[in-house]
Amino acid sequence: MEIKAFDKELTTLSYHGRGIMIGKSPDGKKAVIAYFIMGRSENSRNRIFVEEGEGIRTQAFDESKMTDPHLIIYAPVRVLGNKTIVTNGDQTDTIYELMDKQMTFEQSLRTREFEDDAPNYTPRISGILHFEDGGFNYAMSILKSDDGNPDCCIRNTFAYNCPENGVGRFIHTYKSDGNPLPSFEGEPKKVALPDVDIDTFTQLVWDNLNADNKVSLFTRYIDIASGKYKSRIVNKNK
Repeated sequence: MEIKAFDKELTTLSYHGRGIMIGKSPDGKKAVIAYFIMGRSENSRNRIFVEEGEGIRTQAFDESKMTDPHLIIYAPVRVLGNKTIVTNGDQTDTIYELMDKQMTFEQSLRTREFEDDAPNYTPRISGILHFEDGGFNYAMSILKSDDGNPDCCIRNTFAYNCPENGVGRFIHTYKSDGNPLPSFEGEPKKVALPDVDIDTFTQLVWDNLNADNKVSLFTRYIDIASGKYKSRIVNKNK
């Protein structure tokens, strides 16, 4: 599979929708997460990320301008024991609650499907990192319509049991711009991660997202051996 630097991959589209990147730092010591949201409507752009417990939540920047919280307000990141969950919707809560009842990541997502935002039927993209015995593995999922057919849900799960140093996997909701917006296709993209600290990484990602459409970015570096983490949030609305 072709591999591009993550920052360069971000410049290939002006509108990814929402995106998840999970990978491993070049030194092999940290798991790396990036999650961003983009928006074109006033309602989508009227958001910020805020910390909530060990995760984050979306929140209206200006409550008076929020016209429809449906599909807009949710917790993208939650932590369940030695697992970190990151998604583009309220399926974060579904995964958290059902995995807490001993269901698997894939089983949890079988109770959900793509978003009900016809005609786009935006995919639900999700990721989970599992830390154990001084190592970690991760999986990513996409739930999408069958080429815009709302009667058919395609469910793809991609598991990465041996993450490579300096490599991440990147999945986003839309393949390109369009009307309706076409869903992401294929495997999560393989991207090269830079050997930099979290602040430099965060700035690099933010700077390479489309200036007009980017809304918020969350990044996290997790020490694989100890589980300790550092997180950063960047919001366009201030």
